[in-house]
Amino acid sequence: MRFALLAFVGLLLASPARAQTTFGDSIHIGRANGPITVDGDLSDAGWIGATRIEKWYETNPGDNIDPKVHSLGLLTYDDRYFYAGFEFDDPNPAAIRAPLGDHDNVPSFTDYGGVIIDTRGDGQRAMMMLASPRGIQYDAISDDASGEDPSPDFFWDAAARVTSHGWTLEIRIPFSSLRYRNVDPQTWGILLYRNYPRDFRYQMFSARLPRDSNCFICHRNPLIGIEHLPKGGHVVAAPYVNTNQIIHHTDPTDITTPVVNEPTTAHVGLDLKWTPNADNVADLTVKPDFSQVESDTAQISANERFALFFPEKRPFFLEGIDLFATPVQAVYTRTITAPNWGGRVTGKEAGIRFTALVADDAGGGEAVLPGPNGSTTAPVDFGSHVIVARAKRDIGLSFVSVLVTDREGSGGASSADGNQGQTHNRVVGPDFQWRPSGKDSIVGQWLFSDTRVPNRPDLASAWTGQSMHGHAGVVQWSHNDTHLDWFGMVKDLSDGFRAETGFVPQVGYREESFQPGWTFRPTGFLSRLRTFVNVDNQTEQNGALILREVMPGAGMDTRWNGFMQFRYIDDQVRSGDQVFPRKQFGYILQFSPSQTISQIAVNGMIGSDVDFDNSRAGRGYTINSNATIHPTDHLELAPIESYRWLEVDVSGNSGAGGPGIEAPTGLGVGPQAVINAVPGLYRHLLTARVSRLKTTYSFTPRMFLRVIAQYVSTDRDPTLYITSVNAKDATLSGSVLLAYKLDWQSVFYVGWGDDQQLTAQERLTRLDRQFFVKLSYAFRR
Repeated sequence: MRFALLAFVGLLLASPARAQTTFGDSIHIGRANGPITVDGDLSDAGWIGATRIEKWYETNPGDNIDPKVHSLGLLTYDDRYFYAGFEFDDPNPAAIRAPLGDHDNVPSFTDYGGVIIDTRGDGQRAMMMLASPRGIQYDAISDDASGEDPSPDFFWDAAARVTSHGWTLEIRIPFSSLRYRNVDPQTWGILLYRNYPRDFRYQMFSARLPRDSNCFICHRNPLIGIEHLPKGGHVVAAPYVNTNQIIHHTDPTDITTPVVNEPTTAHVGLDLKWTPNADNVADLTVKPDFSQVESDTAQISANERFALFFPEKRPFFLEGIDLFATPVQAVYTRTITAPNWGGRVTGKEAGIRFTALVADDAGGGEAVLPGPNGSTTAPVDFGSHVIVARAKRDIGLSFVSVLVTDREGSGGASSADGNQGQTHNRVVGPDFQWRPSGKDSIVGQWLFSDTRVPNRPDLASAWTGQSMHGHAGVVQWSHNDTHLDWFGMVKDLSDGFRAETGFVPQVGYREESFQPGWTFRPTGFLSRLRTFVNVDNQTEQNGALILREVMPGAGMDTRWNGFMQFRYIDDQVRSGDQVFPRKQFGYILQFSPSQTISQIAVNGMIGSDVDFDNSRAGRGYTINSNATIHPTDHLELAPIESYRWLEVDVSGNSGAGGPGIEAPTGLGVGPQAVINAVPGLYRHLLTARVSRLKTTYSFTPRMFLRVIAQYVSTDRDPTLYITSVNAKDATLSGSVLLAYKLDWQSVFYVGWGDDQQLTAQERLTRLDRQFFVKLSYAFRR
């Protein structure tokens, strides 16, 4: 705690150092000479005299060379908006890849372009605003410390046109959507960007991006000439009304109970955003509604040791989300499952960026119960109050920071020591990033936690109302040169550390890893080849082995805008009190061969494996495949198919399942010819499968119909398990959504959802069904 407080004081008193960076050429812009209509036509009077950017650099696959195609950028502004215009030449306009789609559905295998704006001029983070030749918008935050995050959405406009010699693009960004200092004149940073996917993915920027650098935004072009901008004071209010009807069983946990039709209910809520000045913003949400969020893609959970991660998609939590990204994921806003209300302030004062979030969570969902060699979950049927805050002081291209989280709740019955059902989890600690050179980045974090778990042994045997304390520490060093790169990490998490508002499924262990790589730049079918060796060692605090792994491999960029990776995994992993050797082959194949077959990908593992449920040796394979197919520019098909197959050694030499189990004469099913041979007798343990098809028909860039069908099943041999399990579990879910969007917050939705579950008689029976209608509109001033 003392160390955290001293770090915070140092953060407040630190003085900025000179940034270690290489700027691109300065760009000077002036005010528009006339009005501009955003329609994809660059003949408006306002574009006459706009600053022209004609010098571009191909940064991939070429190394800052002259691009294969010509691009022109135009920049200007007026009293309310910042404008960017583009003329992108193309020798074959028929080859332009630009299907219709929803907001942010602008993947790397499509044509797009736009601006990356660093409005604070610090060279560390920027807003990305890109659009396709169809005017489909993509926005994100790019941070040199935490990477690119497409979750946040902003208010801005874009329009594009395909022409006889390529395509044009106009972008208009309200100053109310930007965050800039209250100074005059302004000094910003900017990168103009074009993505041009053909035989390879060609990326072009308005500035050079050195390959021996470990930062991106730091190489922006300085943007000067902007002055007399609005001082802030913007308000966005987005009320909504939602009506829905739910059909479910009397007991939702028992599908044999009678079905109940709930009466149609109406919900009213509000999202409010106030920007008192250009540096600060306040958010308030009351009874937020997340019905517009697409359902999570199922992941295979059978034979997994740790809880699975799903990304945050809910709008309220996305303002300043980059400030929640730290080496230890102590903040994971999806742990706030059902907020009744929430408030948040984000801004910058005295050189310190900060965000603070408060929410009243009604509870629900499941909590992760971490351990050194696996995690479990427990249902949460009680509410809590949540506070999350982080302050971050930039020092050149480095920073120091401090994070605080607090979750206070009611955990149920009183405990023997007088705990009246109150629970808490408090986490505090500093973190930093130091860039001693343009090639190196050193990141560290140290956290302390104080926890009182719920007194609810009826929900989880570990929840007995006890108190615990712990720490979590991590140091990472990454180096990036033209050919040589490496990543090293040391991590230590004590048994008593908990981050109930984060995602930390593993505690009570130490880890050391080192991942060096060497990159070649061949010509022909391959444009990049990186060879690597990853070494990882995990032990419990008492020194007991959890995992020891050596993984050599190679990854490569190929023609057809492709990527391939092949790796050999030789490791020892513990399950229960036994250590098992594993030898596996892993692979990733991903290609974008045409406009119709926009992307096809497959990855997986094959070889010896471990049955973690019963601590036993095994062998098998996992295959994950997905594709994006556009039969027309309006229709998108996105199938996903994941498959896991595992058989286990029942010879009696590998733990549970040996004595008393009759060994079969065969070895089960599966591609036996390519599975590593493991001595012993084998029987098929499980087959897990996820099948999902998302079909989207986009009538216009603002209106679409989306249909999702998803089937998840697991087949097991119950005689091979220590505990009682079902021979087959399966769920079938479907949803239909008709959406019309004026912008990301002004929307109209009509939706239907249906979930079915397999009964003991192996019949799919309806679990629940829901109909809903939502109307939301954003009032902006």
